[in-house]
Amino acid sequence: MNKNYLITKSNYFIMNSSYDLSLQEQKIILTLASMVQPNDEEFKPYKFKISDFMELVGIVDKSKYIEVPKITKELMKKVFEIEEGNTIIQTAWLSGVRYEKGSGMVTLKFNPDLKPYMLKLSNMFTQYKLANILNMKSKYSIRMYEILKANEFKKQRYIEIEVEELRKLVKADNVYPLYNDFKRFVIERTQKELKKLSDISFEFEEKKTGRKVTSIKFYITSNKNTCKSEIAASLAEPKPKLKPKLKPKPQINIDHIKIVKEIIKEEITDQEAQSILTSANGDIHIIKEKYRCSQRAAKITNMVGWLIDAIKKDYQAPISKVKVDKFNDYEQRQYDFDKLEKKLLGWK
Repeated sequence: MNKNYLITKSNYFIMNSSYDLSLQEQKIILTLASMVQPNDEEFKPYKFKISDFMELVGIVDKSKYIEVPKITKELMKKVFEIEEGNTIIQTAWLSGVRYEKGSGMVTLKFNPDLKPYMLKLSNMFTQYKLANILNMKSKYSIRMYEILKANEFKKQRYIEIEVEELRKLVKADNVYPLYNDFKRFVIERTQKELKKLSDISFEFEEKKTGRKVTSIKFYITSNKNTCKSEIAASLAEPKPKLKPKLKPKPQINIDHIKIVKEIIKEEITDQEAQSILTSANGDIHIIKEKYRCSQRAAKITNMVGWLIDAIKKDYQAPISKVKVDKFNDYEQRQYDFDKLEKKLLGWK
């Protein structure tokens, strides 16, 4: 697995396919795509070291090898659609997965239906380095990156997309029904991640029909800092390989442990609080956000385990069942009920 490998997809595929993959699943598919060679006539079986695979999907505990087959099995079930004129093609990403016992290897192979969109492409395709997406924390950021990257070549360097079409492309149509939520959790979060982690960034302009935002114009620019670092890396002389250094564990502040224990309305140990902090890289705001999600989830038997998983997989709060319409879609006025009661009763 090499972060400098290139991912190549047809622009048609990027702009006309609709799929819902988790952050982990997208990284698996795109890492697999980076192994495809431009001149390949057919998809080959592509091998991963299971240790690399576990790192890719964020499994730290080596005893949890059993999780890997579960992840690939779920990925095999993911059927998605590609629109070809009047035809809708329903297909899966993978045609098969093999585990070789005792070898520490897993082999994955793309579904042959994807050949026209990934092999022998001569024009209208998008190509980018795997490194651009590997560190992203939101599944929407990866999908938005590809959509904008596919339109970067345009002379005017912008694309205008209807809001409903964009929701459909990133599979957020049933997740954030209110535009303000969609803007905050998809568009603005993507904007921050792309600027920080990828080779492009963007500004956006909202287009309204009446008072409703109906389309968004994205202005795409090169992320110069990222470009410079890539050029410098390509010009540098190859260096001897060094043994990878273990990443130091983030320093945990004792006060932060206390804060986590106050946030969670259950008895947890200092060690459990520290595990939650470590999974969130010490970010208290993320812990608060995911704990709020837990309050609207189904019955949770292990709050600590649920929170760590929610942080790693970026769980989002379930949609409220309360209907929002013109009558209640506004911020409620705050009242001093003691004063109000006295006025109503005629007391001074």
